[in-house]
Amino acid sequence: MSWILWFWHRVFGFALGKDNGIAWALAVVFLVFTLRLVLYKPFVKQVRTTRQMQELQPQIKELQKKYKNDRQKMAVEMQKLQKDHGFNPLMGCLPVLAQVPVFLGLYHVLRSFNRTGTGFGQLGMSAYDNAHTPNYVFNADDVQSFLSARLFGAPISVAITTPKAQLDAFADYGGIPHVWNMAVVAVPLMIIAGLATHFNARASVARQSPEAAANPQAALMNKMALWVFPLGVIVGGPFLPIAILMYWVSNNIWTYGQQHLVFGRIEKEEEQKKQQAVERRAANAPKPGAKPAAKKKAADEPAAEPAADGETPAAATNGSAPAKANKATASSNKGGQGNRKRSGNRGRPNQKKRR
Repeated sequence: MSWILWFWHRVFGFALGKDNGIAWALAVVFLVFTLRLVLYKPFVKQVRTTRQMQELQPQIKELQKKYKNDRQKMAVEMQKLQKDHGFNPLMGCLPVLAQVPVFLGLYHVLRSFNRTGTGFGQLGMSAYDNAHTPNYVFNADDVQSFLSARLFGAPISVAITTPKAQLDAFADYGGIPHVWNMAVVAVPLMIIAGLATHFNARASVARQSPEAAANPQAALMNKMALWVFPLGVIVGGPFLPIAILMYWVSNNIWTYGQQHLVFGRIEKEEEQKKQQAVERRAANAPKPGAKPAAKKKAADEPAAEPAADGETPAAATNGSAPAKANKATASSNKGGQGNRKRSGNRGRPNQKKRR
């Protein structure tokens, strides 16, 4: 975190001045943008995983209903379903989990510019020692520059509730800030951060399928994302340094724009796939008025040639025609034998009379 913040401070400090408060504020903002750009691909995978999870909801519900009394079997079938569809639940949490150390790291670096406190994690330095002690990659001049920087009269490393003893560290570097100066900067940032968190959650909930939104666990998480988290930012804002509030605002602004960009691309891809599927079905379907393939094949066969005198036609030699011809011959033979028998019986009485 300190290296990225140092780099952007050098960039904006060169343009605006090393001790300029806006230069330090922009360094924090672009620190967020740099990290979110690094996490762009995992975010896309998270979105795809979420949509895939929504598509699998009907099958998941069937497995839950089928194996409700056998949790071990349910877990095995769930893993099999996920493996068959290439589904990785971890990808849905990776971007969020990756931002946690970023938040903690930035908080620690900013807090380390003022080490005069005596609370948890503080070193209890004097104001002079603090100003002349490097902070990770920042040398003593950078520490003094940070202490001197002001944003509308407030140092960006302080919170509204920062104790008076820690504010004394700024006495020789721009003077001790007043609580109203800090409130003028922090309160609008708190409100903007809360609203940005709410609207990001609203945009995410609006893209959920009806089946996913009807899930009790998903419904609970949606309510927390819509109302509890934004309220938590506003309530906890007075305890957070101004730079952390700037981090929260810029992070939510990036998320809002990135969601629209990624969801728009994914929806276009899905629409193209549907269009290609329709075109393939249309290409494979028979044309209007075309005869079925079987009839067409029969029609393409050559016609039977006329038979010569006393011979069986060529068409009759195919299939069951020889059997029919044999039957006809057999019946004619039977008829001839019957006639001969009848004619022989008629001749016998005449022979008796003659005798």
